[in-house]
Amino acid sequence: MAVAFLTEPPLVPPAELGPYRRHDYMALPAEPRCELIFGTFYISPSPLVLHQIVVLLLHTLLDRIGDSTGGLALAAPLDVTLADHSVVQPDVIYVSAASRAIVQDRIEGAPDLLVEVLSPGTARRDRGEKLLLYAEAGVREYWIVDPRERQIEFLVNEGGRFVVALSAGTEYRSEVLPEIRLDLAAFWREMDRKLS
Repeated sequence: MAVAFLTEPPLVPPAELGPYRRHDYMALPAEPRCELIFGTFYISPSPLVLHQIVVLLLHTLLDRIGDSTGGLALAAPLDVTLADHSVVQPDVIYVSAASRAIVQDRIEGAPDLLVEVLSPGTARRDRGEKLLLYAEAGVREYWIVDPRERQIEFLVNEGGRFVVALSAGTEYRSEVLPEIRLDLAAFWREMDRKLS
């Protein structure tokens, strides 16, 4: 099967779905790593060290929360099927105890929280197609992390679209997932410690 891959998303989301579906995605080899978004395949280069440190720190935080609440935190690469036309591999995935039924061999449905850590090759996709897809699929909360700018956009799904949730001082407390708290100052300090 000949497959067309994109490395960069188009400047505006396509008006129609691309031609590929989940069965096409499942027929691909394991490498190169790719995602299916609105019927189009995207490949991504290997992440940078800074990206992986941030993923590790956030996964560790969410894993501790999951251990105490019955939730589950996972990290890429892991397939998350959000629709027949979209199978993605978010950087960090959090599934609450109430949503554990979506955890099978892969994630089959919308997790409660998805985290994407921006990289030069994926930033436009994370803020464009994925933001739209995650909102439409019913992901309750989406974090977009920019480690170079030391900024996290906390987005909460309200009726199929994301709105910004603000942190209280240096701590973020999720309104939709009350077990989730993030001390932002401590998080960035830990990132610096790992990098030094």
